[in-house]
Amino acid sequence: MAELEFLTLSVKIGERVLLERVTLRVERGDFVALIGPNGAGKTTLLKAALGLRTPTSGSVQLSGQRLSALDARSRAAEIAWLPQHIRADEPLTGLETVAAARFRFRESHAQSQQAAARALARVGASDYAARRVTELSGGERQRVAFACLVAQDAKTLLFDEPANHLDPAQQLEVYRLLAQLWREGRTIVCINHDVNLLNHLGNAERVRVVGLSAGQIAFELPLSDDALPEQLGALFGVEMDALRIGTAQRFIVPRARSQS
Repeated sequence: MAELEFLTLSVKIGERVLLERVTLRVERGDFVALIGPNGAGKTTLLKAALGLRTPTSGSVQLSGQRLSALDARSRAAEIAWLPQHIRADEPLTGLETVAAARFRFRESHAQSQQAAARALARVGASDYAARRVTELSGGERQRVAFACLVAQDAKTLLFDEPANHLDPAQQLEVYRLLAQLWREGRTIVCINHDVNLLNHLGNAERVRVVGLSAGQIAFELPLSDDALPEQLGALFGVEMDALRIGTAQRFIVPRARSQS
């Protein structure tokens, strides 16, 4: 049984087509990286999985059940997400914010706070437990939001460019955390703009790269596939080269133009 499944899914706003008859099956324990230019439909696909975008036609299923048939608690047990832009409107502390992500559990306030403290520690954000999230920087708020995702303890985790606007050291740490969650058996779907960051996950043969263009799936390949550079080049309209240094992992980069 698929953990997450999109069945001939179409999403339109007025005359604008955001997704068109997308069919994608995400099995339990998969890591799926969504790649594509701006406006390709990547974020819309995640929002449809969360019930934040209503399909014009087709459907989304979680663990064999139609998304629309699940109540809020049941949905929260199946799927969670880390959006690209983290809002911080309420002056709650980091600990209170993460504890609130435990709403699906029938537990005491003390138990929620204990779980929140563990989640903050896991993502390296314990220093933000007593600070108000409205006073945190964007990167610090993202850490707290990541802890919310961990605390919710859902089966499937969605990420919308989790390393966006982070420095290189923080990017590596984010992808190490993703790798840990994946190894623990979580199913992960992650929007990604730098395919080379996926190397930090390990198991390149098991990472599925799905290219989206104009609301449709353009290709689906393992990260290790030799055809990936060419497919990425076609997707973004630029020639790509695959580079290796010794026996190191492959890096895919735009081809340098010769100076005439």
